[in-house]
Amino acid sequence: MVNLELYRVFYTVAKCGSLTKAAEELFISQPAVSQAIKQLESQLGTTLFNRTHRGMELSVQGGKLIYSKVEEALGLLDSAENTLIELKTTATGIIRVGATDSIFSNILADKIAEFHEKYPAVKFDLITGTTLDTIAQLKDNKCDIVFLNLPIDDKDVMLSGSVSLLSDIFVASPRFAELRDCVVPVKRLQEYPLLLMEQNTVARHAEDAYLATLGITLQPDIEVANWDLMLKLAVKGMGIGCVPREYCRKELESGELFEVNITPSLPVRGVGLALPKNVPVPFALREFIALFK
Repeated sequence: MVNLELYRVFYTVAKCGSLTKAAEELFISQPAVSQAIKQLESQLGTTLFNRTHRGMELSVQGGKLIYSKVEEALGLLDSAENTLIELKTTATGIIRVGATDSIFSNILADKIAEFHEKYPAVKFDLITGTTLDTIAQLKDNKCDIVFLNLPIDDKDVMLSGSVSLLSDIFVASPRFAELRDCVVPVKRLQEYPLLLMEQNTVARHAEDAYLATLGITLQPDIEVANWDLMLKLAVKGMGIGCVPREYCRKELESGELFEVNITPSLPVRGVGLALPKNVPVPFALREFIALFK
């Protein structure tokens, strides 16, 4: 196959009509331009230029036949290169973000709005699911970035730090007023109806693992799939829920729920971000990530 650079020299000479001018535009010597044209003619088996006193003219049976196609091909290649350069230096395109509903509502919504105000040309594709679901989407190239509940141990994705802390607490409605303003051993919660996340969630796994170190196993009366449902059931007095404080500030401030002061407290968790391994990060995505640093 002919070296692409030979076609670029051919196109420049044809456009300039002169070996000297082409050499100046290409920043190479005139002999190098002349040699490149001879090499291309040799490989194609035809004369591409007629050398006249006015300069270099395209030959009817050679240069003129391929000029327009070479021009089109080089234009397409330049356009492709510019597209890649734009990805590295300008914020355009679509960012596909995966997260749970709660992470979108409580952590990402404000950041997405802030980013959109700065880079209105960038579109967002928001993909909701559990942490494990969104990690699977990331691996299948259906997400560009995932915000997930920690801890996660998955060597097939690249974790990039924590963007927010989550403090899991137990909350109750006034129905359980006897637990207000006192310190409650966490083991005693077994005496009350409990609302916990489903077992296949990161939050529930982290909670169960910690309590197991204390020799405690809490059996929920109701398991839920998301925090919003848990909060609604807790407000209705259906049981004592375990939820991040960051997700129930409104209910705590309104008095619909109060925090049950347990001992020992549950460990602080975090929300992290993950990227696919060995995939270049476009400029727009880098700028979005920078909002969380």
